[in-house]
Amino acid sequence: MQLKNTKIVLLILVLISSLFNVKAQESLMPGEYTSTNKKAIKFYEEGKRYYDVRQDKRAEELLLKAIDEDKKFMEPHAILAVLCLEQNRLKDREVHLLAATKIAPRLYVENYFFLAETQFDLDKFEDAKMNYNTFLSFSRINPNEKEEAVFKLKCADFAMEAKKNPSPVKFSNMGAAINSPQNEYFPSMTADENYFLFTRHLPCADCISKYQEDLFISKNLGGNWSESKMIEELSSRGNEGAPSISADGNYMFITISQEIDGRYMGGLAQGLGSCDIFYTQKVDGRWIKPVNLGSKVNSAMWESQPSFSSDGKTLYFVRGTPQRNGTIKGIDIYCSVIDKDGKFGQAVRLPSNINTSKDEQSVFIHPDNQTLYFSSEGHVGMGRADIFMSHKKADGSWGNPVNLGSPINSSDDENSLLVSASGRMAYFASDRDGGLGGLDLYQFEVPASMKPEKITYVKGKVFNAKTKQPLEANFELVDLGTSVEVTKSYSQRDGEFLVTLNANKNYLVNVNKDGFLFYSDNFSLKDVEADFNKPFLLNIPLQPIDTGSVVELKNVFFEVNKWDLKPESKSELDKLVSFLMKNPSLRIELGGHTDNTGDKKANVTLSSNRAKAVYDYLITNGKIAATRLSFKGYGDSKPKAANDTAENKAKNRRTEFKVIGK
Repeated sequence: MQLKNTKIVLLILVLISSLFNVKAQESLMPGEYTSTNKKAIKFYEEGKRYYDVRQDKRAEELLLKAIDEDKKFMEPHAILAVLCLEQNRLKDREVHLLAATKIAPRLYVENYFFLAETQFDLDKFEDAKMNYNTFLSFSRINPNEKEEAVFKLKCADFAMEAKKNPSPVKFSNMGAAINSPQNEYFPSMTADENYFLFTRHLPCADCISKYQEDLFISKNLGGNWSESKMIEELSSRGNEGAPSISADGNYMFITISQEIDGRYMGGLAQGLGSCDIFYTQKVDGRWIKPVNLGSKVNSAMWESQPSFSSDGKTLYFVRGTPQRNGTIKGIDIYCSVIDKDGKFGQAVRLPSNINTSKDEQSVFIHPDNQTLYFSSEGHVGMGRADIFMSHKKADGSWGNPVNLGSPINSSDDENSLLVSASGRMAYFASDRDGGLGGLDLYQFEVPASMKPEKITYVKGKVFNAKTKQPLEANFELVDLGTSVEVTKSYSQRDGEFLVTLNANKNYLVNVNKDGFLFYSDNFSLKDVEADFNKPFLLNIPLQPIDTGSVVELKNVFFEVNKWDLKPESKSELDKLVSFLMKNPSLRIELGGHTDNTGDKKANVTLSSNRAKAVYDYLITNGKIAATRLSFKGYGDSKPKAANDTAENKAKNRRTEFKVIGK
């Protein structure tokens, strides 16, 4: 899954190469050193040989002896600086690079760049700026390092300002129920915040790489997390992780990595490349065998870290190119949109205001479907990978990313951010001091500056109106204000469903299942407080198709005392067209009804004209044969409720269809 890019390995190779091949402002003859002390040179050359065969302890002893013999000997400091980088001893590395630049200020000028990089990582931003500028003052320097130095100067200015104005964030470790001495990362959570999933990095004696990644899950027990357990049916000798679970917890996208150095590791299923994205679904309480998403999403390259939008339309993920040394280069964020046939479209790279020439990872689309969180090394930040957020604009494009600032970001790598559906809490992986070991998962309350859009969730059940038995059924929700479909999903075998929705809007719901009349209704979340402890409940009875069955078209609207269809009626009527096309033998009668206000004869005329308006729409726009349709106005002769209140009168003003032939 690759939590952190292994660019440190590449950096060390570059350092070693540059140490002996740098084009200096001043130069030495081949075989010459900055020391003429034969004993010091002997210690140095012997120490370098031990370093080359990875006997680091002995190498360091000999290199320090070389320095003791000649305090003006630069080369041992340079080798020790590389060794300290490999061992993450940044303070010691700074000492050696300071000595190297002092001893030979114009000989190996890249030492200023390496020193600045080290000081940046130590949060010594003023010192780092000074040494970046010194490095840039030389004329013959590596162009890639020059570009990086210019970029890091901007980052240093940003980091200093961010540390002066930190967000009021307090982190807390998620504790032993979630974390262990191993690495934990890539969290995911159901919308009701009852289940928490993540990836754990485990030792594996019989695996090729001597480790494996597996999926773990924990349940919310009244505010405390249960002891996490491995999802056994999704475990193998390969790597499975980076989950993106659906709002209702019934389906999930995961990453399966099956090859290392081209060798098959014996995972759950064969992929197209070294790392692919798969889909799995929960059936009878267990996850079924994952299915590869295919070539529109996966490729011969490396795909990982999926995040699926709550509206069921778009999969976000990252793609990179595997290297022979095990690293991944050129990691960018991609997305694939599901087409009208329910298939994934060709993956496309997100635009250049999101992706940069450096790596972007850990993409997470919040359930509001408007807020994208991701980590990036290429946007100005506090060093290495920082976490950013971008909001979707009215035209559907992504706004310029905003750095989440201090203390969320630091000079280390930050990634794996998850923001709960409620927007209250956030979770991320960190190897900061005080954890249980390696990378741990931490949580914090989300400050106002990084909150997503306000959403809630709708929970309900689909059932047979006659037998009360639960039903699996497809449903969709449409924003009545814009007539735009906001989500498409389905109920499970137990009939239950859960979807997230933006608050403060009115919605249309359509449900369909073969053998049943389609169901439509509307509801409002405008006056509903987005309280995740009290979801909006929606129960949906489906009527079996039978002669005489009646369905109210609750989302067909007219102006007062008129029969012109309002534009927002189109979504409902198009669903009726689809229903009739799926059931070509059905014949229906369209019926119009009014309350008892006004003249009865006028009410019959009004109701008849409204029924005819629907009749005309089905024929003209839906191309439904007129022989399958009839219409009738009933006026106020068939009330659903007593005409004694404004609310009851509204119930009686309606349009229905009745099955008159199968």
